Amino acid sequence: MTHFNRREMLILAGGAAAGLTGCVQENHSVDSAKSHSGSRRVLRAAHFTDIHVQPEQRAPEGFAAALEHMQQGEDAPQLLLVGGDSVMDSFQAQEPRVREQWEVYKKVMAEHCRISVRACIGNHDVWGWDKESSLTTGAEPLWGKAWAIQSLGIDKRYYSFNQAGWHFVMLDSTFQPPENPRVYTARLDEEQFAWLENDLQAHGQMPTALVSHIPILSAAAFMDGENEKDGDWHVPGAWMHLDARRLKDLFLKHPQVKLCLSGHLHLVDHVVYNDVHYICDGAVCAGWWKGDYQECDEGYGVVDFYADGSFAHRYVSYHWVAEPEPVQPVAQRPSRGIRGGHERV
Repeated sequence: MTHFNRREMLILAGGAAAGLTGCVQENHSVDSAKSHSGSRRVLRAAHFTDIHVQPEQRAPEGFAAALEHMQQGEDAPQLLLVGGDSVMDSFQAQEPRVREQWEVYKKVMAEHCRISVRACIGNHDVWGWDKESSLTTGAEPLWGKAWAIQSLGIDKRYYSFNQAGWHFVMLDSTFQPPENPRVYTARLDEEQFAWLENDLQAHGQMPTALVSHIPILSAAAFMDGENEKDGDWHVPGAWMHLDARRLKDLFLKHPQVKLCLSGHLHLVDHVVYNDVHYICDGAVCAGWWKGDYQECDEGYGVVDFYADGSFAHRYVSYHWVAEPEPVQPVAQRPSRGIRGGHERV
């Protein structure tokens, strides 16, 4: 693993923010080691985040196109990491709409995905936390994260697994604050944090990659919205992990942690802090199937994992052309979901 001093770290972090325009380029890449000549690649994985599939906007065709693009060629990935927000929205949606979206997701995956899949949960995958909009009571058997757990085929909302000599941790970063259960913030609950401590302790000899839907640490979080419009920076607690400092301290005790992958922001960045690489990996849907989001094209991440604990990453556009959207009055535009009380339209 390459080591950086503080000045180099600041240059990289600043470059990540300035380099957001590079995310539309297919050769936008990161390499955690100068050369892999002394090691062998043990695994190639694709990272699909923020698919936001729905019946409209040709989203099923776009999702299928991304899967087929990812699997083409002789050197295609062997593992697909799904990073959350797999459906357009179930946070506010009523039951028939949630069922419709998950059925589309499962159908496309069954027909077009031919490699193993590991998934985590995003905020839009959580059903009914906005009880008023979703017309839920909280007593429904699939309420909350249960529907996503079932549809994604995972045993629980956070878990870990080993593959090709690497340890992978799939986190649940959507936290329901007790004082305002209608919204969410980004952090690990106490049960999950204690589990993560034990999990990292038990796998201290294996290079480790973490996948969370919401970034633990991100430069792009500053650019997602006019977060400086009042003359100071304000990054909402649903844009980036509120427990980033606590997680940073945990990672210092476990230097096997090499990489943290995330999504949520529909932007691409790369921040290096204390020798841990934090990569926010754009979005399969880009601007919710309506074209680019800021400077970010429809795409996905490809990560090569090496036996020595290093990795190489690139963001790949699959060249999807979005369906033109009729112009609507602002009052009629659909909600994009609630992030920590901040409505996105």
